[in-house]
Amino acid sequence: MHDLLSIAEVERLPLADGDLLLWPQVDLGYPSDSLLRQLIDDTEWRQEQITVFGKPYLQPRLSAWHGDLSYRYSGIRLEPLAWTPILRHIKSRVENLTDLKFNSVLLNYYRDENDGMGMHSDDERELGQRPAIASLSLGEARDFVLKHRFRKDLGTVKLPLSAGSLLLMQGDTQRYWRHGINKLRRPCGPRLNLTFRRIISKNQ
Repeated sequence: MHDLLSIAEVERLPLADGDLLLWPQVDLGYPSDSLLRQLIDDTEWRQEQITVFGKPYLQPRLSAWHGDLSYRYSGIRLEPLAWTPILRHIKSRVENLTDLKFNSVLLNYYRDENDGMGMHSDDERELGQRPAIASLSLGEARDFVLKHRFRKDLGTVKLPLSAGSLLLMQGDTQRYWRHGINKLRRPCGPRLNLTFRRIISKNQ
């Protein structure tokens, strides 16, 4: 059901032990800059606290969890906020494009160059063994950084993600690769990242 963008405009990125698909620009039904402003203004943002080597730190970004089920990562338990009309609209577009179904979304708000995300893998048990995660970018372009968990010979992969792009990580990507967003030394405008996921309940 690739009715929003032709399959020819989807690029499978070369990544050893991984499976990445990139849509450089997707049709969300609204201009990406207006979606950016609406989501920034209307979302109930939180700055979560995580523990690293026994010390508490505030995450260098704001986030919000919407969906059907709770989610736990880095010692944080996220209780879902209800789906909003605009998030349901975007979810429907992403699902039609990827031929996948998602029941949750994690929104990350990088306010400026001082915000980022440390290297990690989305390999929590609630996501299943080979999770598919669709990552939609809005706002300022930032480099999505990937490093193989075991093979240093592959080096660091940097993938620029611009406004309106959609990256699908699937297969064994989370098993073999870590990813993150580095802080910058130059001034940078706001960026939103919506990562659509499917949480597997204990009853499934």
